[in-house]
Amino acid sequence: MTGMTVDTLRFATAGSVDDGKSTLVGRLLHDSKSVLADQLEAVATASRNRGKDAPDLALLTDGLRAEREQGITIDVAYRYFATPKRRFILADTPGHVQYTRNMVTGASTAELAIILVDARNGVVEQTRRHAAVAGLLRVPQVVLAVNKMDLVGYRQDVFERIVEEFAADAAEFGLPGFTAIPVSALDGDNVVERSAHMGWYTGPALLEFLESVPVGADPADAPVRFPVQYVLRHGDVRHYAGQLVSGSLRVGDRVTVHPSGETTEVAAIDVLGEEVPVAYAPQSVGVRLADQRDVSRGDMVTAGGGAPTLTRDVRAAVCHLADRPLRVGDRVLLKHTTRTVKALVKDLGGALALAVNDLGRITLRTAEPLALDDYAVSRRTGAFILIDPADGATLTAGMVDLG
Repeated sequence: MTGMTVDTLRFATAGSVDDGKSTLVGRLLHDSKSVLADQLEAVATASRNRGKDAPDLALLTDGLRAEREQGITIDVAYRYFATPKRRFILADTPGHVQYTRNMVTGASTAELAIILVDARNGVVEQTRRHAAVAGLLRVPQVVLAVNKMDLVGYRQDVFERIVEEFAADAAEFGLPGFTAIPVSALDGDNVVERSAHMGWYTGPALLEFLESVPVGADPADAPVRFPVQYVLRHGDVRHYAGQLVSGSLRVGDRVTVHPSGETTEVAAIDVLGEEVPVAYAPQSVGVRLADQRDVSRGDMVTAGGGAPTLTRDVRAAVCHLADRPLRVGDRVLLKHTTRTVKALVKDLGGALALAVNDLGRITLRTAEPLALDDYAVSRRTGAFILIDPADGATLTAGMVDLG
């Protein structure tokens, strides 16, 4: 960071039932002084009403409803908090297997995922599923938070055994690496403050790590990707409006329009009603081109090196989101940035169908070519959704794998 700028880290949490995720998030909010006094008092009152001596910090994240009483938490809750060093956007996702789709939603834009395990249980099937989702979504940073260390006597060997077991899964699911932190959310060990109970652990507390982990690459440094959202006509002049999702675009830049492949120059750029010489992702812009090209909504304007792949054959890793299954032979709509095209499901990695929350691999054939990037390179232009053409329902989230 430079000067007085405070950056933002988007991160997601995932855990299994009763592993203490709500308490961990509550402790993070409480000990980082991110909780308002009236919220604290409400939690204290609710805790007393339940016969508890100390405030139950899980209530901070359960909206004053215990998961045990509700049976299940079914949505992604976004929480915003800040320390002097950084702002945070937390996607708190349910851990249950039937809500894998919620984790996909929460983690899709996250730069870091915290996968929580109970030190008594170690790596369970849901832990592996969370690792698979983090790998699928190419989340840049993963933290393995081994919780409830107080219930295993703060033993180093227990922690190390769990880390070793998770490392095998991380390699299998393509995680680039992970940081393991032993914590006790209930007592606050290694959450905001370093623990006095685990002298053998010399790494950072969880909040320390969250404050110091590098935030992802600046999208303005990537190749130019400008999906056209609207075409605005002023007399004979056309302006193309939308969000510059990556790169920096300058007046005079030579650009290519996909899928036509035609090239031209940028004649003018407008940001918030003002003409500017240069625009940077993720600004919303209006662009005027030097030639009157036939450019329409859904076209992709690119510049610089690293051109996208123009193809009608799409291979991808997917998470199926809808209750209705996805089958080979299904006709769907594929929405990629601002472009929506008809597509046919050709293959599901050998499976006949994908059910809700299934993770899988898919091959599609589109009616028109798409300008795609590999999801590993660009999470914005490498992602798509499949839509039911009958009712517009979202079916599947896809991550392009150009192989």
